[in-house]
Amino acid sequence: MQPLRKFIKKVVLIWKGLPFFLKICYNNNIFIRERKTLYISVWQKTDVINLHSHNRKGQHKMKKYDYLIVGAGLFGAVFAHEATKKGKTCLVIDKRDHIGGNIYTEEVEGIQVHKYGAHIFHTSKKEIWDYVNQFTEFNHFVNSPIAVYKDELYNLPFNMNTFHQLWGVRTPAEAKAKIQEQISRMHITHPKNLEEQALALVGQDVYEKLVEGYTRKQWGRECKELPSFIIKRLPLRYTYDNNYFKDPYQGIPKGGYTRIIKKLLEGVQVCLKTDFFANREELTAQADKILFTGMIDEYFDYQLGALEYRSVRFETEVLDTDNYQGVAVVNYTDRETPYTRVIEHKHFEFGTQKKTVISREYSTDWKEGMEPYYPVNDARNQELYQKYAALAEKEEKIIFGGRLGEYKYYDMDKVIEAALNQWEKMQR
Repeated sequence: MQPLRKFIKKVVLIWKGLPFFLKICYNNNIFIRERKTLYISVWQKTDVINLHSHNRKGQHKMKKYDYLIVGAGLFGAVFAHEATKKGKTCLVIDKRDHIGGNIYTEEVEGIQVHKYGAHIFHTSKKEIWDYVNQFTEFNHFVNSPIAVYKDELYNLPFNMNTFHQLWGVRTPAEAKAKIQEQISRMHITHPKNLEEQALALVGQDVYEKLVEGYTRKQWGRECKELPSFIIKRLPLRYTYDNNYFKDPYQGIPKGGYTRIIKKLLEGVQVCLKTDFFANREELTAQADKILFTGMIDEYFDYQLGALEYRSVRFETEVLDTDNYQGVAVVNYTDRETPYTRVIEHKHFEFGTQKKTVISREYSTDWKEGMEPYYPVNDARNQELYQKYAALAEKEEKIIFGGRLGEYKYYDMDKVIEAALNQWEKMQR
């Protein structure tokens, strides 16, 4: 018994001295098991590749990459793709268990579900449109959401269909006159907050039924408490056109956005379920440069204070019906409905499946443990961000990019453009 006890004791000591955690990693059908100080790459679960080299004394030496990219979302994937094309080596990590960031899509009941909310690709730049079409084929989806205010239904964006439902008007001249009459009653020349800005742009009826409640839920603040610059303009279209975007190029990738990210990351080493901050020193040592797409204030350990972000929570369910609401997106603009909108995912790809998948979307303040979606671009946060941006300028090895790294609300086409520009900048 004594030798057995000694053996068990030795095993326990070795185990404690060699802490490790298993993490799933992805690289174009490459799965990686990550230990604290050891990365093992398994190609189709057969060939084992040790990413460490050894010096003459047999000591481990970490493999160096040209770039460590923190975040496997759109910005990081585009940058990694461009770098790899030029012969650079990249290690992409993400704390989630999937690639794609917030544009990640997964198949449920044969339907591509936008796990983190509706994403409709649109751009006015043909070069960006051509770029994304390298990786997948897009359909002809046009975003035409519906707004529900209590028991009333309206078309978005604000157009002649909306105005007819509101006031019974039929001509653009009648609609313009009605809106202008309401605006003139406000006597607002210098809007001091979002409420006044909206009233000065669209008048009372549109504001109260289609702006106020939705904005309150989206930002978690009364419109009077939000700065006016958040709404620089509200689109008033005096045509019977329900296309939400004016961009000439728009659609949804067939088979979902994850397909694009997979193509972008072909040939790139990707490690999932890998927290940069839990392995900061080790990971930083592996690369000459770091592209960081996470929260810029978190990178600097909140030393100047915490920036504010908005997060989104989803309640997703499969329904035993082929058509729940008849449109991809319905916004709920009254205060009483707790969610901001309902997404029916099959309509993004004109699905004919026997079942459907819907997601109710709830907007909320970001707290630790949640996924941050977009920054709160008020004056206080912008001032604080500029201080962090000044710190970022002093970092020689670190590049900050994306919504969180640059504290900027980017549409997808702007993310791609920014990532391409960042790569081009690195080549000068």
